[in-house]
Amino acid sequence: MNIAQRMSLLKTVLRIVGILFFLIYPLMLVWPSGWTWHTGYSDYPMMIVGIYATLGVFLLRASSDPLSHLSLIWFTVWSSVVHGLIMTAQALASAEHHGHLIGDVPALFVIAIALAWLTPRHGQSKPIGATP
Repeated sequence: MNIAQRMSLLKTVLRIVGILFFLIYPLMLVWPSGWTWHTGYSDYPMMIVGIYATLGVFLLRASSDPLSHLSLIWFTVWSSVVHGLIMTAQALASAEHHGHLIGDVPALFVIAIALAWLTPRHGQSKPIGATP
């Protein structure tokens, strides 16, 4: 895959992830065992939805010129890894949260891996692994 193809794919992945972050609330309603970390009333879901919707807007904006938004993309990669690791530990520790191991936990790792694979490191002019 050449540089132009990788950048085109990165733009597409950024758009998909940006849109997916808007779908967190519907996923919480449709598949609560895989996407909702509370029972009963909680302010938590709307806080998470607000954070991810905001990040989604900025990822959509970054999709037009990813090289100008590397820090945002890498923030998304590393925050997804950290969030996924914490959720993995919590899901494994509590049987009521095992559904997350096939819901939001792998989704975060897939997002992190896809973005990390396609995104150049700061200061690089081409994505990692791209052929010259």
